[in-house]
Amino acid sequence: MRVVADENMPAVEQLLGDRAQVRRLPGRQITRADVAGADALLVRSVTPVNAALLAGTDIRFVGTATAGTDHVDVSWLRQAGITFADAAGANANSVVEYVLCAIAETDDFLERLLAGAVVGIVGFGHVGSLLASRLEGLGIRFRAHDPWLAPGSVANACSLAEALACDVICLHPALTDAAPWPSRHLLAGKRVAALHASQLLINASRGEVVDNHALLARLQAPAAPQTVLDVWEHEPRIMAPLLEHVRFGSAHIAGYSYDSKLLATQRLVQAMECCGLLSGASVSGLADEPRQWRLDSAASTADAIRQLLASAYTVSADDQQLRAVTLNVAPAQAAGQFDELRKHYPLRRELAGSHVVLTTATAAYSEVVTALGCHCETEVR
Repeated sequence: MRVVADENMPAVEQLLGDRAQVRRLPGRQITRADVAGADALLVRSVTPVNAALLAGTDIRFVGTATAGTDHVDVSWLRQAGITFADAAGANANSVVEYVLCAIAETDDFLERLLAGAVVGIVGFGHVGSLLASRLEGLGIRFRAHDPWLAPGSVANACSLAEALACDVICLHPALTDAAPWPSRHLLAGKRVAALHASQLLINASRGEVVDNHALLARLQAPAAPQTVLDVWEHEPRIMAPLLEHVRFGSAHIAGYSYDSKLLATQRLVQAMECCGLLSGASVSGLADEPRQWRLDSAASTADAIRQLLASAYTVSADDQQLRAVTLNVAPAQAAGQFDELRKHYPLRRELAGSHVVLTTATAAYSEVVTALGCHCETEVR
């Protein structure tokens, strides 16, 4: 079996074993000629998958290691008899930890939320619902808006206006143009203009959910909101002036933890096995290095949360990397560097699922550790 895979997907060769020959390519550069003789195509979010790419080829299976499928013409694949699978939910915790880190690193928003301020969540799918669960565990209030789900399936449901009036706004809808609830430019015009200085806006969904030109105009005006963007319109050619005006910016890597990428690959390989595309026995799971952190002292609940999140990841580090390769360079060069940041993204492990050792002095924060999805251990002295 012949497989073409995005170069940024981990462990494809290990999980397929000798059942397939794998060819790695940059996602944005995969062409019809590349897939002409292949049986399966495994992509991430940057490869448009449609008739122009696949019609007349031998491809029998397409898998995207992402939750979003706006880059895939799923209807055409169905008509062409090509099996399709996504990895919805695989990167949810990675994105949630990115959002929590962004909150913890921006001014005193974490303290405000712990004191009663509210998070507005737009989109209550895998990411939005997991974020809500984490917030609830931390004692942080939230409201959620998702007209794309069945009525009654959204916790603490509210209108879009109510969600956008919250102290922190987290955008997690899928990108869609479908009526009656298109999400493209969901934030534009008056909705962007209404954002104010005491708010924090975080977009870790798709860049096109926010009108970037309208957002830039708002951020250049007085009393602008704090803003964190992991996604941008027209990636990889992002607006340098917009990056200059956001609090933190990153290169579409919120879901780029090693854990999430590995889980996505595993799910796609399982889908290939389930549809009978792979012959031979399944490859056993990959060995995982134990992850352990320590919390030795904390002055407050907010301090404990910050320390734990920062032990695994900081948004500010990715922000510095993106600014270094984007500002004061030609747009074409910056676009190439945007993709290079994704291609050579450093190993990042998730906090959830790890073991956190508490000293007796910090044992009171065991509920915080558990709320972040970690296993709590108290050190015996």
